[in-house]
Amino acid sequence: MTTPEGPVVVVGQVGRDLVLEVDRLPRGGRSTSVRRRQELLGGKGANQGVALVQLGCPVALVGVLGDDPAGDHVLAAAVADGLYVAGLVRRPDTATALLVDLVEAAGSRRLLEDVPEGVLLTVADVAAAGSLLDRARAVVLQLQQPGGALCAALGHAASGALVVADGAPPDEASRDELLGGVDVLRADAAEAAMWVGSELAGLDDVRAAATELCGADPRTAAWEAGAAAASTVARPGGRPSPDPAAVARLATAARRATAGR
Repeated sequence: MTTPEGPVVVVGQVGRDLVLEVDRLPRGGRSTSVRRRQELLGGKGANQGVALVQLGCPVALVGVLGDDPAGDHVLAAAVADGLYVAGLVRRPDTATALLVDLVEAAGSRRLLEDVPEGVLLTVADVAAAGSLLDRARAVVLQLQQPGGALCAALGHAASGALVVADGAPPDEASRDELLGGVDVLRADAAEAAMWVGSELAGLDDVRAAATELCGADPRTAAWEAGAAAASTVARPGGRPSPDPAAVARLATAARRATAGR
């Protein structure tokens, strides 16, 4: 597929999801039968990309796969799901990331991750995708990647592009640069606590923390602290506010992707 002009570019993790559904996880030394098994395109970056495609956006992925048969299957699945894959790197002598999702009938989940260092993005990988990022109308940074690569992607984003960051700060060195460059910051309860350095006990804490971070530059912060405590804070003044419809689409995609984990 030829990548369209002005896509949404998602920078992040791409891999293989193995979802195993059981009635209940066994105790140590015991076994149980799997009720349902699914092997899917996975990784939070890919999940967010698929969710955006379902919302009607053309999406290009920037990420890394191994040069193994699993990578072949993941690449084919990404194309089948309508994603543009020119920004995906195939890393020699590297295994594709594998994420094993253990799901109990009651809904409880356990996630096992095998993410080799070789499938993490480098600055050089991002530079190779520069032509995608340069013309993107929106860039989504999925923050389970090295800070240097994420900051490089931020630097390639076109002037006026909507930049969304999803997750926890990758490291202290890149934290301030990311805060200064993104338009929308989304985090769940654990991730939000890492941004502000303290646990968030309820809605008041969420609002206060989101307001504090908006003062550091993001125009909108969408944070969660459990099902009963979620808040979106928009900073008035300063740079022009992002298109509310675009923010809603990107936030919805992030929620769908997280729910799918």
